[in-house]
Amino acid sequence: MTKKNRLTLYILIAMVLGIIVGYIVHKNATPEFIASFSEKIKLLTTIFLRLVQMIIAPLVFSTLVVGIAKLGDLKTVGRVGGKALLWFVTASLISLLIGMVLVNFFQPGSVINLGNADTSNAEDLIGKTKVFSLQNFVEHVFPKSVVEAMATNEILQLVVFSIFFGVAATAMGDYAKPVIKALDGVAHIILKMVGYVMAFAPLGVFGALAAVIATNGLSIFSFYGLYMLYFLIGITVLWMVLLAVGYFILGNRVPVLLKRIAQPLLIAFSTTSSEAVFPKLTEELERFGCKDKIVAFILPLGYSFNLDGSMMYMTFASLAIAQAYGIHLDLGTQLTMLLVLMLTSKGIAGVPRASLVVVTATCAMFGIPAEGIALILPIDHFCDMFRSMTNVLGNALATSAVSKWEGELES
Repeated sequence: MTKKNRLTLYILIAMVLGIIVGYIVHKNATPEFIASFSEKIKLLTTIFLRLVQMIIAPLVFSTLVVGIAKLGDLKTVGRVGGKALLWFVTASLISLLIGMVLVNFFQPGSVINLGNADTSNAEDLIGKTKVFSLQNFVEHVFPKSVVEAMATNEILQLVVFSIFFGVAATAMGDYAKPVIKALDGVAHIILKMVGYVMAFAPLGVFGALAAVIATNGLSIFSFYGLYMLYFLIGITVLWMVLLAVGYFILGNRVPVLLKRIAQPLLIAFSTTSSEAVFPKLTEELERFGCKDKIVAFILPLGYSFNLDGSMMYMTFASLAIAQAYGIHLDLGTQLTMLLVLMLTSKGIAGVPRASLVVVTATCAMFGIPAEGIALILPIDHFCDMFRSMTNVLGNALATSAVSKWEGELES
């Protein structure tokens, strides 16, 4: 068995053990012990995610700058970036529209019992939100300090700085080559660290699932069964659309791509963080045949602009909450909400459940009670598994498609 297959097996075993241990604790322990157990076992997940976050900033900066420099000239940078943004905008709009159409068709909010909402759990999310404004959006996108952006892992701000740095280095030609060579070395060192960090993935998976099952039990699956079912139908439709477009562009290479990214998909699914697989996904896409310069340029952009699963979920959740409160939103208002979500959702890939913060802010903007987020909190962890995995698929397809369009995809 190869090292990669062993890690995948260990992650699957950790998922099963996490569910079993969490269920045993939930059934047999006192509420006080359950709370203490969940808090402590989640430290395993915290360790894994912090190790991943440790290498995100240097990896994004070094790979993106080197990727831009290797593209050769500013004309190529603009062409490749334009193709990437065309994919990102189109995929985001399709994802948002799928969520809007399905939530209007299935009306999941009408089956949610408002009496079961415990708003105390939502207070911390409500406290994190800001009313959407152009100033907030600009501050979120443009860094005032690259050091601060790196310290807080603001991926979108890092991308902006790295693009400026990479374009400037490309414009300077030979004078900047020593810097580019040094950053190329840094990128390879960080990618080597990926293997070491991924060894902790099974522990992170075990801790995440044991904690949530110990707290909520298996009944959470049946309690919100319909809501989860409708959401999974949406995810399935989105996957079908993405894979259909993938087949149109990549042909019979799509199954090979899915096999390559199987482990990143599994890790994203179990840790509910797209960021957790960013380094590993970089490595696997290069093995699939995408040129390193394309991967280094497109993937960091995708993590800020191309969160297909999160996009679909945010329209689904926002409109479901409105339905639960009996608030009717006309088509024009819903389309406006789509555009607001598209703007406010950038750069959330690194944070598990960050989608809820965006949903809460959007609800407040459109007069929907923000406390309604408590309706979907108990099931959100499991929804987050699927939307994180979908984000990874969308970014893998985007990178592969742009590589193919540029004639840089090796067979």
